Amino acid sequence: MIVYNLTIHVEHGIRDEWLQWLQAKYIPAIMATKQFIEYRFFHLLEQDETEGTTYVIQFIAPTAGHYKTYIDEFASNDQRIADNKWGHRVLSFSTVMEVMH
Repeated sequence: MIVYNLTIHVEHGIRDEWLQWLQAKYIPAIMATKQFIEYRFFHLLEQDETEGTTYVIQFIAPTAGHYKTYIDEFASNDQRIADNKWGHRVLSFSTVMEVMH
């Protein structure tokens, strides 16, 4: 399994609106691609929250092929939608991990 990990820093002034959008629109849109079988959503603790709050969303893909399909066919549009809506008030980066047993 592959974990597509998004770390997202959100300014305090938009946090509640962003959380509502994230859970009502963004996550459902990513899950609707059918490339991920589940996701986990976290508040990252022990961070400097002077300027905002940091969250992590982990999308679980059953295979590397599913992850690659998401990146190739969907990711740039999803990122563009988020950037257009929130701009510099939301900063993010992604990492990819393989589940080891």
